[in-house]
Amino acid sequence: MIRASIILWKTAGKRHVCGKCGRLAGFHRVKSRRCYECDFCGYQVYPTAGTPFENTRTSLRDWFTVMFMFCASRNGVSAKEVQRTIGVTYKTAWRMCNLIRQYMGYVDGDNSLGGKGAGIVEADKMFFGGRDKRGEDDKVVVFGATERGGDTVTSVIPSRSARHVMPEVMKWVRRGSRIATDEAGAFNELRENGYRHGAVNHSKGEYVSGEVHTNTIESFWSHVKRSIKGTYITVSPKWLQTYLWEFEYRQNFRRYPHLMFEALLQSFPRPDTKAKEAA
Repeated sequence: MIRASIILWKTAGKRHVCGKCGRLAGFHRVKSRRCYECDFCGYQVYPTAGTPFENTRTSLRDWFTVMFMFCASRNGVSAKEVQRTIGVTYKTAWRMCNLIRQYMGYVDGDNSLGGKGAGIVEADKMFFGGRDKRGEDDKVVVFGATERGGDTVTSVIPSRSARHVMPEVMKWVRRGSRIATDEAGAFNELRENGYRHGAVNHSKGEYVSGEVHTNTIESFWSHVKRSIKGTYITVSPKWLQTYLWEFEYRQNFRRYPHLMFEALLQSFPRPDTKAKEAA
């Protein structure tokens, strides 16, 4: 859809088969709208319909610049940096960044991890945040799982208890998989649910036991926390999941960095998709 839209924008005045009358027609730009019109039947084509650019007044050049910045950066791109780079207001810059993160989550998707013959899956929880001004614990709990040599998935969950952790494990990790975790009680039910579970006891100074360790997922958590603290300073719990999608996208494309921008550019969904509704 995006490629066809770009071609149509660049080839204004050239002849194309009209989607309504079926004739090979020339299309001219409608001055008062962001569309092109068939010279024969007046059928109007909106190149940006169904994309994040549908209702934007920001130029496509600026959108593509920001998308490239997200794909080229390792530690994230702040709205203030976007504001300085393309010369828009902070509100516009923040909205652009937010939509791009949501579409990163859509493009990346979340495939099931593990399974027969697959690598060991490491599962762990991250606690994001701290205490508010009244001293109350405002930490957000994030579940994460990564398959060694494969993909990483994350999701914000209500609490650290097994009743919230186990559904996430069963949702993203195939039964029968080998799972490595720490000693947290939330993972005690893994064996009875059909997983081959091994754990290391961090409280006793045990971090590796043969093939059992959680170093891969903890390395990912460490990168996320450093990047958020260094680039974004603070993140609202409401939007934390979108930031996690951003880091997931880079992590899962780490072997194919040259495809990050192209995949993001080509995979914008139609308006009826989940990502569009979230936007």
